[in-house]
Amino acid sequence: MAGHCTSVGPAATYAGAMAAETAETFDPATETAAGVGVLAARARTASLTLVGLSRGDKDAALHAMADALEAATDTIVAANAKDVERGRADGMADGLVDRLTLDAERVAACATALRDIAALPDPVGEVVRGSTLANGLQIRQVRVPMGVVGIIYEARPNVTVDAAGLGLKSGNAVILRGGSAAEETNRALVAVMRGALEKQGLPADAIGLLEGGREAVRDLLTARGLVDLIIPRGGAGLIQTVVTESTVPVIETGVGNVHVYIDAAADLDTALAITVNAKTHRPSVCNAAESLLVHESVAAEFLPRVLTALADSGVRLHTDPAAGSAADAAGIPHDDATDEDWDTEYLALEMAVGVVPDLDAALAHIREHSSGHTEAIVTQDRAAARRFTTEVDAAAVMVNASTRFTDGGEFGFGAEIGISTQKLHARGPMALPELTTTKWIVEGDGQVR
Repeated sequence: MAGHCTSVGPAATYAGAMAAETAETFDPATETAAGVGVLAARARTASLTLVGLSRGDKDAALHAMADALEAATDTIVAANAKDVERGRADGMADGLVDRLTLDAERVAACATALRDIAALPDPVGEVVRGSTLANGLQIRQVRVPMGVVGIIYEARPNVTVDAAGLGLKSGNAVILRGGSAAEETNRALVAVMRGALEKQGLPADAIGLLEGGREAVRDLLTARGLVDLIIPRGGAGLIQTVVTESTVPVIETGVGNVHVYIDAAADLDTALAITVNAKTHRPSVCNAAESLLVHESVAAEFLPRVLTALADSGVRLHTDPAAGSAADAAGIPHDDATDEDWDTEYLALEMAVGVVPDLDAALAHIREHSSGHTEAIVTQDRAAARRFTTEVDAAAVMVNASTRFTDGGEFGFGAEIGISTQKLHARGPMALPELTTTKWIVEGDGQVR
């Protein structure tokens, strides 16, 4: 049965099986590799209902899901506690435990994210462009849902809620494959949200939860014709596996090897605040800074300040010789940076620090080591800022601002489905518009060619 999805094409093939099974008999927690085809076909059928919903219908459902999550807070937190306990017993790193953990406050934040999505404009039906041709044909390009979107991610339960909400608002059915470390939490969250949809008279299968091992994931990745898009969200290994193995189109969300460059013309108080915030505010996320580059003309003044502040915040420092000398002079512990350090997304209180002779060297270093996520410059020199924003190839480029602002919520998009580092269709924080495609609608009164 492992090849169930790959050997059968269109969703219509599953119509008979779908008719024979009711929502009441479907338990998303029991889906395994053998059931991926049925799960995807159910999502396809649900998507046919979603595409015709009004904004009011979708927003009402989002509010119902938010209310249901808050009402089930105790159940969700209890399920999450099992995952956290198991993760700690398995030696999960503190940063990953932080990503995994849900308490009452974080459940409330998930509910708020759904309400924020409800408040956003509905992208479906938006006219992207249009015109009337000389022959009288009226043409317009409008946004429409993708259909069925598979989302594969690691142990971040908030993504389960964000993805479900964004999928619903954009008219898509979603198949969620969260990390096994969050399996109890994800089961609880999905059960609550599916129940809320049913009470609104909407298909519960608009939100599906895929469990099972690698075969189940592989079947999802090869369910071309049933699944329209795959979005991976996680570490480099996960993303590379999805990109390599998927026959379904993929929007690639990338890792965040993020740099902060302190220019010769930087205000050093501003530079200190930005660097510390970018590294320590929440080190376990992809928009946290991993490397600091300092122009040599301000290094003597700035490095003792910033290295002390970082060390006082518990940051382990990996330094090049120049930064290491400054650390030694200040009595600050550090390691010598290796080539691997410059390419590492630490996702922890660790940072590589180096000194560069000029902006050219900073740009060259970033070109060599950047993952294309977010890069930042701190400078009062407008020409330097313009050159940095022009030459740096990244989804987001910050000038005199923390890298922590690369986020759908901070950009005003509501919850995000991920941050794309590719260059096709979507780049940077992805929210509602990026979960749609377009179709051309042509209206005439009998024209022939």
